Amino acid sequence: MSEENLENEIVEEKTVERDLVINSHASEVDIALLEDNILVELHREKTNNQFAVGDVYLGRVKKILPGLNAAFVDVGYPKEAFLHYLDLGLQAHTLMKYKKMVVAGEDVAMDKFKLEPDLPKNGKIADMLNVGDLVPVQIAKEPIHTKGPRITAEISFAGRYLVLVPFSNRISVSQKIRSSEERNRLRRLIQSIRPNNYGVIIRTIAESKKVAELDADLKSLISKWEQCTIEMKKMTNFGKMVSEMDQTSVMLRDLLNESFNNIRVNDEKLYEEIRNYIQTIAPQKAEIVQLYVGKEPIFDYYNVAKQIKGFFGRVVTIKNGVYLIIEHTEAMHVIDVNSGHKLNKDNSPEENAFQVNLEAAKEIARQLRLRDMGGIIIVDFIDLHESKHRKQLYEALVEAMRPDRAKHKVLPATQFGLIQITRQRVRPETEVQVQEKCPVCAGEGKIRPAILFVDEIENHLKYLLVDQNETHLTLQVHPFIYSYLCINGWFSIRRKWIKKYGKSFKVESMPEFHMLQYSFLNANGDEIKL
Repeated sequence: MSEENLENEIVEEKTVERDLVINSHASEVDIALLEDNILVELHREKTNNQFAVGDVYLGRVKKILPGLNAAFVDVGYPKEAFLHYLDLGLQAHTLMKYKKMVVAGEDVAMDKFKLEPDLPKNGKIADMLNVGDLVPVQIAKEPIHTKGPRITAEISFAGRYLVLVPFSNRISVSQKIRSSEERNRLRRLIQSIRPNNYGVIIRTIAESKKVAELDADLKSLISKWEQCTIEMKKMTNFGKMVSEMDQTSVMLRDLLNESFNNIRVNDEKLYEEIRNYIQTIAPQKAEIVQLYVGKEPIFDYYNVAKQIKGFFGRVVTIKNGVYLIIEHTEAMHVIDVNSGHKLNKDNSPEENAFQVNLEAAKEIARQLRLRDMGGIIIVDFIDLHESKHRKQLYEALVEAMRPDRAKHKVLPATQFGLIQITRQRVRPETEVQVQEKCPVCAGEGKIRPAILFVDEIENHLKYLLVDQNETHLTLQVHPFIYSYLCINGWFSIRRKWIKKYGKSFKVESMPEFHMLQYSFLNANGDEIKL
């Protein structure tokens, strides 16, 4: 990439406006991330979620599986957590030794603790763990469907600028920091403040930061590990030792930058928590937190609810008739691209297909972030016969997915227009029910017997005319029902009811009503609740 293109890319990134809209319920918090007012991420955090990614547990080994070279570990979830040998980490021997000494009540100084040799990559888990052993582990993937959590014994703590890895002395710098001078500066700073036996990964956002900011972040992360040690001393059985921050704070930690314009939240307590958190990580940005106090639901007011309804269905319309069909299976996700009516008669079929695919690529990248789809995704683009178009489509999809924070890989398009994407999955896919309950059957799939429908209207009519002595009553019904009640003039059902109850009333045809919908209005035109 040339310097000019890189400069343009940086300018383009800075112009993207990011707003966070947070809708707090009794049992969950919905977090919507908007980029230029377009919904790109939606997270739903259960307020009672006990098994979030990053939580650290002391687990008990329940079963060893030599064939899989793995173990099932009880961390308190109904389904036991899965721990593979390769997820033990290189310092597994050191970790188990440390745990044994801490549980025995010994005072262990981390900076003087002697590290054990690295775990061999081709070893057996049965040589490392036994049934009944207690082992410190961290949630790597939340429970998904029928599976329990995926865990790792290679514990780490992510901060705003740094990631702390106990029992390591390695300092790594994010590859996205390109300047060799800046990389060396950060290494020297961390080396000067890092205690022994704590490895550090320097995150991209640490670029140009001062030592005081890095030191505060490092001390905060070390305190988390020290809290683990304190909890470990108390525990005689499995259980949680340290919780990761809630999803809102994680997003703020990872996303907060100069382009973050507003954070809007509808709960006063959560508003105070977020504001206090931002005061600690970026005091100059504290004013962007706003408490929403309007009468309209916050997601409706900021046009989030409408976008959710439009973007989470099986069929996703893009523009000019182009649409996606998204299907989910147990093993993978499949996305089909359809051109609809988008055809330019001045272009060749190949050029039309190429333009449709480019539009679809941008929306597909957004859909993966929005739904947090993970695992294997197969995209069936419209067939392209020219290799240069397939290459350009692949590059466009890679570019569109560049802002995605989840680890992913895009494979080049096949001659049949198929592109395979693998994307990291650490939480259950975000699902939103966009279909609404049928107003006729109330979701039961059955309706009232038609033969009793008119009797029901008559019963209500009698109650209002005779018992309630309503005057100037109006009955609103579907046009078909209107015809049934009012046809034949003097011999109509309406005339029979007027004669029967001795009072007149109007009947209005309402085209927007469904077949079995009706309502009564009083003399003032207000609906009468029955």
